[in-house]
Amino acid sequence: MPPNSFSLSKITSSTMQPLTNFLQDYTFLLFTSFFFLLLLSFLQWWHHHNHKKLPPGSMGWPYLGETLKLYTQNPNSFFSNRQNRYGDIFKTNILGCPCVMISSPEAARTVLVTQAHLFKPTYPPSKERLIGPEAVFFQQGAYHSMLKKLVQASFLPSTIKHSVSHVEQIVIKMVPSWTNKTINTLQEMKKYAFEVAAISAFGEIKELEMEEIRELYRCLEKGYNSYPLHLPGTSYWKAMKARKHLNESIRRIIERRKVESSKYGGGLLGVLLQARSSPSRSRSTCSRSSSCGEEKKVFMELSDSQVADNLIGVLFAAHDTTASALTWVLKYLHDNSNLLEAVTREQEGIRSKLAMENRGLSWDDTRQMPFTNRVIQETLRSASILSFTFREAVTDVELEGYTIPKGWKVLPLFRSIHHSAHFFPHPEKFDPSRFEVPPRPNTYMPFGNGVHSCPGSELAKLELLVLLHHLTLSYRFLPHKYHMHIHHHHHHLIFYKVFNFLFTLKSRVFRSKFSTFMIEIDHYITWKID
Repeated sequence: MPPNSFSLSKITSSTMQPLTNFLQDYTFLLFTSFFFLLLLSFLQWWHHHNHKKLPPGSMGWPYLGETLKLYTQNPNSFFSNRQNRYGDIFKTNILGCPCVMISSPEAARTVLVTQAHLFKPTYPPSKERLIGPEAVFFQQGAYHSMLKKLVQASFLPSTIKHSVSHVEQIVIKMVPSWTNKTINTLQEMKKYAFEVAAISAFGEIKELEMEEIRELYRCLEKGYNSYPLHLPGTSYWKAMKARKHLNESIRRIIERRKVESSKYGGGLLGVLLQARSSPSRSRSTCSRSSSCGEEKKVFMELSDSQVADNLIGVLFAAHDTTASALTWVLKYLHDNSNLLEAVTREQEGIRSKLAMENRGLSWDDTRQMPFTNRVIQETLRSASILSFTFREAVTDVELEGYTIPKGWKVLPLFRSIHHSAHFFPHPEKFDPSRFEVPPRPNTYMPFGNGVHSCPGSELAKLELLVLLHHLTLSYRFLPHKYHMHIHHHHHHLIFYKVFNFLFTLKSRVFRSKFSTFMIEIDHYITWKID
């Protein structure tokens, strides 16, 4: 054998031995770690199964729980099958988190209202970072109480009734922009909802400032709905950069308003700045309780970053869900031409009154749309845009004879309650007349319930009413064949959006004397206007 061959063989042998030893050690370490994690998961699973008085249900496999079943089944079936088998309160395990799901109105009220202090709102950290950890819906205690009062004051009917003309102008400007274009209608509804939310959040704002916020928010929203991988180039990474820029944009607006206006402008931004600069002005929001002094201290310490978090939080809360509700109401009216005719007749009566008085829509006009309001109520029940909310037990809690251990997630299933035949006969039928009589207490919760319920519910209903007023008067629906297919899309974070109802509805036709154009609602409805 040549010397060089022997030398090569010798070097290879001597260098391979340490590598072999390393691989053996690494394999042993990997196996040990896996065994330790499996043992830990088993002990957690065993503890869950042996905790006294747990709700009935199945925790599934250790760690995995019933995640795969939820991902591979229709989520409606997943919930209803367990409700039928175990009752209105049952336990499960999703993505390694033990959960208690409840579809009893009384139990939901306990979690959200009467014992709300025992269940804290919880959100994935990746979502909190994007919205802002100081946003009102992540908080409890004096800080939450103070912010909730300020936000509610910004969305009371007495406040938003002055925004009707602004909302109407957005609609009047938006609808003609569709002419002779193919557009994504869901995205158009998002644009509409964003513009209205921006008025409520910022009040009067310069167009250049608004355009900057609009672009940054689009990037933020895209990252919010992506996998939270914080690496350069990913959607989440870009969203985090956009979030930092949003903070800077809002800080510049704050500085400008300090200089230009002693009242800091309108919207929630103006309210927050006034509260911060003059806590004495906010005494009306503080009751004569011992917490009043603590709340006034929080007013004075409100930072620019906290203001930004709450403005962005309002944009998030008022954007996606309202756009979905707008889309669903159009779908339901298409499917029920008799209801569309009734809505149109009601709106024609409003139009006649406006023509006689030579004016635009007012808040009082929107209060004179009983049938349209019932259509919206039924849309919110049937679609259940907010399918559930979730909380986390801050201590062991007794609920209807069962123990919910500290740290477990608790999910009131609004959709299950809204679709219960006990509370809404023939729940699969779209029937606005069911709201001619008020529903039983705690059975209708489209905006949640309790201290963390949505403060912008009246604004969302106003957006729906104004849009329907103009669409039904300007266009008429024609019957047209269509194909519908329903997809069930699982969000990668089960606790916040277990599913979206996505569907494609083809060949939807409107008529107008003045224009011919087509609209596509990507993922939701494809329809046509001409």
